[in-house]
Amino acid sequence: MHVADGVLSVSVAVGTSIAAIGLITYSLKGIKEEEVPKISLLTGAFFVSSLINIPIGPTSVHPLLGGFLGLVLGRRAPLGIFIGLILQATLFQHGGLSTLGANTLLMSIPALFVYWLATIFKNYPVFWKGFFSGFLAICGGVLLLMVLLLFSDSRYGEGTFSVINILLIAYLPLAFLEGVLTGFSVKYLYSVRPSLFERGVGLKK
Repeated sequence: MHVADGVLSVSVAVGTSIAAIGLITYSLKGIKEEEVPKISLLTGAFFVSSLINIPIGPTSVHPLLGGFLGLVLGRRAPLGIFIGLILQATLFQHGGLSTLGANTLLMSIPALFVYWLATIFKNYPVFWKGFFSGFLAICGGVLLLMVLLLFSDSRYGEGTFSVINILLIAYLPLAFLEGVLTGFSVKYLYSVRPSLFERGVGLKK
């Protein structure tokens, strides 16, 4: 899901950077000291999981943990994702600094969407809420990535073996896999420590 430097047009890179600044500001608003350890823990998990990747053209396929971050961190998810992306770009050249804003949006918006959706649909069993959170976070990120790539260069969508088509084929099984893993992870953690999850998501056994 990481977009490398030089892939996006200048206008898209600038626009996504400005939008990402607004999103991080929203995520930081009203943060409390007791939230920092949980954010740090999930940032570390996101940092490690996203390093397991398979390069595909201008981007890569890897686990996101977007749904899990959304359920646990809620509106703080963009902050953890942003810090993880900075570390990945500077330490391992995974992603890019010019596309940091775009990558932040690609992973943060689906995580926030999952959180908001979970606060509305509160009557689902915990496993299925985790499954759909993981699945939808991947799907949402892929759709946003496709839009950004097409806005930058329409050639990414040309041909049977275009980058867009390859991304769809590669991420569909990953979406199901991440849904299953998120479902079991959320179910287990909720059974041993329900206070870990963000209030309002309405988890139940």
